[in-house]
This record gives sequence, structure tokens and C-alpha cells, in this order.
Amino acid sequence: MNIRKAKGTDAEALKVLYFEHLTRFSPQEEQDMSLWMNKLSKFEKDENMYLLVLEANDKVVASVQMAIIESLTHNVRPFAVVENVVTHADYRNRGYASALLTKATEIAKEKGCYKMSLETGSNKESTLNFYRKNGFEIDTKHSCLKRI
Repeated sequence: MNIRKAKGTDAEALKVLYFEHLTRFSPQEEQDMSLWMNKLSKFEKDENMYLLVLEANDKVVASVQMAIIESLTHNVRPFAVVENVVTHADYRNRGYASALLTKATEIAKEKGCYKMSLETGSNKESTLNFYRKNGFEIDTKHSCLKRI
């Protein structure tokens, strides 16, 4: 098992994870993979953007995205926002998503974040229990969404 920042060459593997294994994410049009590769290359260099992948048997099988947001509150400490926690269905229940969330938490602590929030579109009790098990509190703050 290896956890690292995603790179441009991971675009196809991430497309499979997002389109086939991430609930509620379905593309409306064909994806321009050169745009994905370009964006991933930018993420790889960005000190405040983490698209982490977990490899098992040299295959990307899980991913989590985290952004570090600079802030003037909490003694000018940043905060972290996590989204798109996904594991390939054939690799679930092996602790991979938990390992990614642990790594994300370590990075957030290293960056001096005062909190880490996680966004999920799932209301499934099993999913919410998974996040609880990984140290997240459910419904302590409301998330409001405006699609633009």
C-alpha cells in the first residue's frame, strides 16, 4: 500500500474511480483527459491542494481530495476541507479510505489547521458511521450548497 499525491498520469484511474465508484457523480459529457492531466499536474505542485491516491498492487484504488484554506480567524490558522472520498468497489473494507483520511489529517496538522471538515452527499448510515469511526462529527455545523 502506497499513499501519495496524484499526478497527471493518474487521470484515467481517477476517472474510473469517480465515474464508476463515487456515488452521485456522473458526467454529462465526454471528458477531455488532457484537462484532467493538466489539473492533476497543477495539484501535484500546489502546497494547499491535495488529491491523495492509494495504490495497491501498483493500481490506484482509492482517493481523497483535501484543500487547505488560509484564514484570518483562529489566530490566522488555516482549515482543511475534504471531499470525494472514494474506494474502488473491489477494494472496499480493507482500511484504504481510513488510511487516506489518516494521511489527510496528518497533513492538515502539519499545515497548522485548526479544523478539518468533510463534505459528503451520502445520507447512508453506514457511510456516516464510517466517518464517525474516523473522528468526524456529524451535523455539528450545517453545510449549505449553491450550485453555480
